[in-house]
Amino acid sequence: MTTTPADIRWQPKTTVLEFGEVEVTVLDRDRTQPFLLLHGGGGPLTVAGFADLLAARCNARVLAPTHPGFAGTPRPESFVGIKALACLYADLLDREDIWDVTVIGNSIGGWIASELALLNSPRVSGVVLVDAVGIDVPEHPVTDVSKITPEELRGLSYHDPSHAVPGKPDLEALGAYTEMRMSDPTLRDRLAGVDLPVSVIWGESDGIVVPAYGEAFAKAIPGARFTVLPEAGHLPQLEVPEQLLAAIGAER
Repeated sequence: MTTTPADIRWQPKTTVLEFGEVEVTVLDRDRTQPFLLLHGGGGPLTVAGFADLLAARCNARVLAPTHPGFAGTPRPESFVGIKALACLYADLLDREDIWDVTVIGNSIGGWIASELALLNSPRVSGVVLVDAVGIDVPEHPVTDVSKITPEELRGLSYHDPSHAVPGKPDLEALGAYTEMRMSDPTLRDRLAGVDLPVSVIWGESDGIVVPAYGEAFAKAIPGARFTVLPEAGHLPQLEVPEQLLAAIGAER
């Protein structure tokens, strides 16, 4: 019988723990669901609350990295591009030896998640794209956030701007990975090669990337499911976290 990565993930692990002169052999049956949660241009604060919700509600292990250069973290000058981030996070899963990972990405985090899916890592078992950017949809272009005011950005990003987190997108860090072009002209066609369960979830009131863009994203991925969340904009994890959790199906 062939052993799959999921089988490996759920196999009991035996550990010998020492307490002074006493040794205890422990058989550990850990069925914790792991998630990799990738933030967008607004930085790690935009996913921090949802990471807590995932961890608490689903008894999940949630890795929520800060993309190098965001929130004051260092970024080597040579480390640029969305694909570099995807490879970095594939290496992170290898180093942590985590299997059966669901990758959730919002905005450029969804773009990173898409590239990570195309790397065919056996450690990734599913992908959730939440108001992602990254593909070219000429009839529905991505809003250039570098050319609008903070007030306009809030109005386009939220169904209810009172949910906005403090601060603004880090345009310097964002530019290092995207050159402020929110798409890769090759990605839409390459997504046909994704061989994973993918859920594409969109805020109905998203003015940064409208739902029609999200529908095009879903259609580019074989078998992808498309869900629209009412009363949510570009960051459903901030405005309707419970509905997003239900749409992901993380509590199953």
